[in-house]
Amino acid sequence: MNSLSTIAPQRRPLEKFADPDWTAKGERRARVWLKKLDTLWINTGTLCNIECKNCYILSSPTNDALVYISGAEATGFLEEAEALRTREIGFTGGEPFLNPDFLDMLEDALRRGFEVLVLTNAMQPMQREPIKRRLLDLQSRLGTKLTMRVSLDHHSVALHDEERGAGAFAKALEGISWLAENGFNVAIAGRVSLYESEVEGREAYRSLIDENGWPIDADDPKQLVLFPEMDGADDTPEITTACWDILKIKPSEMMCATSRMIVKRKGADAPVVLPCTLLPFDEAFEMGATLEDAARADGGMFERGAVKLCHSHCSKFCVLGGGSCS
Repeated sequence: MNSLSTIAPQRRPLEKFADPDWTAKGERRARVWLKKLDTLWINTGTLCNIECKNCYILSSPTNDALVYISGAEATGFLEEAEALRTREIGFTGGEPFLNPDFLDMLEDALRRGFEVLVLTNAMQPMQREPIKRRLLDLQSRLGTKLTMRVSLDHHSVALHDEERGAGAFAKALEGISWLAENGFNVAIAGRVSLYESEVEGREAYRSLIDENGWPIDADDPKQLVLFPEMDGADDTPEITTACWDILKIKPSEMMCATSRMIVKRKGADAPVVLPCTLLPFDEAFEMGATLEDAARADGGMFERGAVKLCHSHCSKFCVLGGGSCS
């Protein structure tokens, strides 16, 4: 049997997601090849001003498992991305506005001509007066390529505050309104509730958007991003090479076909490259210290730069959930 066979040789059953190459049923695991590095994500650190119940990265005021990346460290990756003609830089956290070098990184990315997407809760860290003044300056000079995407988990105050803490909804609305009033490109990131369909969710967010007069199109999936849940509580099937035809989707449509993420772990000497934003702590998914290294990653979870879909998030969020952080 040759190495391209879709059925594994006879072996003991495995646990799901235990083998990089084969599923628990002995079928060949799906891979995703990098088509083009369209989006480079930079994680600014896991520290956050709040602690959400369902945060996949466990951000909080005390969690520094991913430490602040420095402006100098980010510059090296921006230079590589520039040479690769990457379109977009995404900044995520934690809360990016807590990182003392963040605004310098943001300006560096904008000056290089990238489209820039900032994921923020738009609460107190962003609303400090020195931060606002710097943001207004960047908006006036480079704002056409900057989008601020604000996390608003639910369109109701009750469910949003249940997730993020009392008063979080009002503070987020204050931040969104300030951004909108000052001409920023604004988007909202919410979640598809278990108690409503995406259509119902969009209609409810539309009412909130209209009520506040925000220039956001609830029908545009880039302006209102509704994510599938990532709580890990539900069982999810493994993705095999046969799934692409069964599901009528293409590997090139997956997030890891067009993106990579940079993180710096606590105690590490330098940042590392990961396939996507969803696997920040799993060392098995490290691809190297540079984007060039990542393109050649081989062995374990990778095959000549391709990502083996050996994680439940690959299945539930990306392939079956249709999610993409960009």
